[in-house]
Amino acid sequence: MSPKSAQGDAGIENVDVKVEVIVIPVSDVDRAKEFYRRLGWRLDQTPPGIVQLTPRGSGCSVQFGPGLTPAAPGSAMAYLVVSDLEATRNALVAAGVEVGGLFHVTPDGPVDGLDPERRSYVSRAIFRDPDGNTWLMQEITTRLPGRIEGGLTSFGSASDLAGALRRAAAAHGEHEERTGQRDENWPDWYATYMVSEQSGAKLPE
Repeated sequence: MSPKSAQGDAGIENVDVKVEVIVIPVSDVDRAKEFYRRLGWRLDQTPPGIVQLTPRGSGCSVQFGPGLTPAAPGSAMAYLVVSDLEATRNALVAAGVEVGGLFHVTPDGPVDGLDPERRSYVSRAIFRDPDGNTWLMQEITTRLPGRIEGGLTSFGSASDLAGALRRAAAAHGEHEERTGQRDENWPDWYATYMVSEQSGAKLPE
């Protein structure tokens, strides 16, 4: 009889599985390494022959190296989630990365510029690495319901946390205007707003 696992006899829907690494196909490892370092991604310690880098605030890394994948160089496509698309694009351009223009998706197709209402999942921009692997940046501040478990609310970086605090502050200011009085319990209101924003729950009013 096999020993009981650490997660017991839970059904598959209760088993934690985390995406840790995505392998991307490149033709020149040194060139790709230099490019992704220019993005500000952390170079991780790895076995010989493997290059692994992790975007700031990300729980998932990218790997490349000789023989890691049979895919053709440049054939990969992945999403990068950012909380401020315009600021991120400006930082990349300043670092010498060629980034396409900002656009937002509509029922009639893509339209130039940020979404006028700055809705989550709508505003985007694209850049490619030297091999042509495509990275689509998507601005997300409020998650769809069920996308993130409320009890697992977290922020990957200080800048993400600061952005969430700014949005909570702006929303709380509107809340005080509606009520016509100062809310002395603002820390709890902020916390509820920030957790709800990440988990897709109804935002406090």
